[in-house]
Amino acid sequence: MNVKGLESVALSIRSLSMDAIQKANSGHPGLPLGAAELAAVLYGEIMKHNPKNSKWADRDRFILSAGHGSMLQYSILHLAGYGVTMDDIKTFRQIGSHCAGHPEYGMADGVETTTGPLGQGVAMAVGFAIAETMLAARFNTAAHKIVDHYTYSLVGEGCLQEGVASEAASLAGHLQLGKLIVFYDENKISIDGSTDIAFTEDVAKRFEAYGWQILRGNMYDMKGIASLVEKAKKDKRPSLIMLKSVIGYGAPTVAGTAKAHGAPLGPDGVKAAKENLHIPADAEFYVAPEATAYFAEKAKDFEKANADWDKLFSEWSKANPAKRAEWDAYQAGKAVAEVDLPVYKIGDSLATRNAHGAALNVMAKRYTNLVGGSADLQGPNVTALKGETDYTPENRAGRYIRFGIREFAMAAICNGITQHGGLRAFCATFMVFSDYLRPALRLSALMGQPVVYVLTHDSIYVGEDGPTHQPIETLAALRAIPNTQILRPGDAEEASIAWEIAMETKNKPTCMALTRQGLAVYEKEDPDWKNTVRCGAYIVKKGSETPDVTVLASGSEVNLALEAAKLVKGKTVRVVSVLDREAFIAQPKEIKDAIISPKARVVTAEAGSSMGWDYFTTSHDDVFSIDRFGESGPAAKVAAHLGFTAENLAKIIEK
Repeated sequence: MNVKGLESVALSIRSLSMDAIQKANSGHPGLPLGAAELAAVLYGEIMKHNPKNSKWADRDRFILSAGHGSMLQYSILHLAGYGVTMDDIKTFRQIGSHCAGHPEYGMADGVETTTGPLGQGVAMAVGFAIAETMLAARFNTAAHKIVDHYTYSLVGEGCLQEGVASEAASLAGHLQLGKLIVFYDENKISIDGSTDIAFTEDVAKRFEAYGWQILRGNMYDMKGIASLVEKAKKDKRPSLIMLKSVIGYGAPTVAGTAKAHGAPLGPDGVKAAKENLHIPADAEFYVAPEATAYFAEKAKDFEKANADWDKLFSEWSKANPAKRAEWDAYQAGKAVAEVDLPVYKIGDSLATRNAHGAALNVMAKRYTNLVGGSADLQGPNVTALKGETDYTPENRAGRYIRFGIREFAMAAICNGITQHGGLRAFCATFMVFSDYLRPALRLSALMGQPVVYVLTHDSIYVGEDGPTHQPIETLAALRAIPNTQILRPGDAEEASIAWEIAMETKNKPTCMALTRQGLAVYEKEDPDWKNTVRCGAYIVKKGSETPDVTVLASGSEVNLALEAAKLVKGKTVRVVSVLDREAFIAQPKEIKDAIISPKARVVTAEAGSSMGWDYFTTSHDDVFSIDRFGESGPAAKVAAHLGFTAENLAKIIEK
């Protein structure tokens, strides 16, 4: 190990970080200054990676869960030779810069995932580690081990206080993810001061109880860190390497204090730090020549490791042409088989959650890289994969993940699985509990990750479980998240198509809102409805070429609207199923007019919040909705009690 070279790398990380943050007049210098040695030895000696090929399939992954310390990552990526330029670093936190305030997936070369909301990064790292084991089980052979890499993550005090980290760590220990190695920046400081003001638990004992290996070391002992990693690799358990550190190390005006956490050092602080660290006082964005030379020499090793794998992969491909074809399909997200969706007859009655379950199993046959599970609700969510086994420490080839009652971690883990590459993830819970996973869903949308969220029990028709389990505002809240596809099918046929749409979608998450109660399969007067519905809505009952009233309904309310239309006298009524409201709103006027009819009065119907439906109507009185919490009781009686009936909808139509 070239310790002198690595010390120069660490020095350069500190120099770049303090200057970038000072120039931006914004940022978090404490972690980059305090953990520079870890980044240096990790990217210089420990990780298997190639900066010239940042998408190498068998690279080790690094997740900076403590994403506020983003300049640590940007600095080491620049020094190691990734596509992060000095101009990027000099424009840190500015519009258009690849170096955003927190690491963002797709912006800076070498950043594996978006982090910053504390705890989610390490939870996603669990997903990356799961994906590695799944792909290894599917594609490795006795002669060729083409999937064999580690997932590393750096967490801070805040990450370990967030509940999502606890959820994910608990599951990681249960699953014995031995190729997950997490470094704990143990500096005992958070924004408000010493962590002792609120956080005095024994972290080591907590993680031991989760089933992790605990190792301890010093952040500034690079040989020691490398030795601890080698020890971690020999254990079947995930490892937490606790590294004692000093926040703001090297900056005498703030070192060891909360002042180092979230503000620039200031001109005087930068000057004092440079004097203390022996960085030339007049050199902004200083990079030590020895650091440049170090990575210039290491580049040969990085490229050789990649070339050796390329050769191994080529040999494996020749020996296993069928596996290679499947590998390519996995990486491209393509179907590997043609399997027909279930066929339903008009009048068949079943819950859309049951229809989704049948369609899910078709998709699992078409796309054998589709994996996932539910938060302890396999039966109610109808997510069982028939003929498939559970993913366990003994069975890495299993496709069904038992997430336990950990909604937030489940969603974050699915982000990690999907971002790893090669796999597509779905997860499931009751719709009302999407509030528990919403921050991870938001990151799915921000990162453009096509995770499928199965959300059953979607309205007051949950019934006896009462208002705690009856979503009212939930659809509106989900629709408020940008770049998120919300599908609420009205019958079994639409539920099947919803799964096709979800699997065709590559750049955003999909949420499926599904019923507990049975819904009749209805006749669809649009003969091309399976294509039209991809606009977000289609005509179920035409009424006439120029109907008096068009009812826009979603989910279970399509059946309600059809029933109400039969009760209306003296007016022609068109019924439109709105599978994806936001997609329909985004359509050109010509498409919306063709479906709604421009001269028709519009009435909307959905068993939830009225929010957003006024877009289509001229009067709020034409929005048939529920803007209060529900009641406990049988579903039909709850609906009647709240006045949510076909008769009352008919009265609105007849106005």
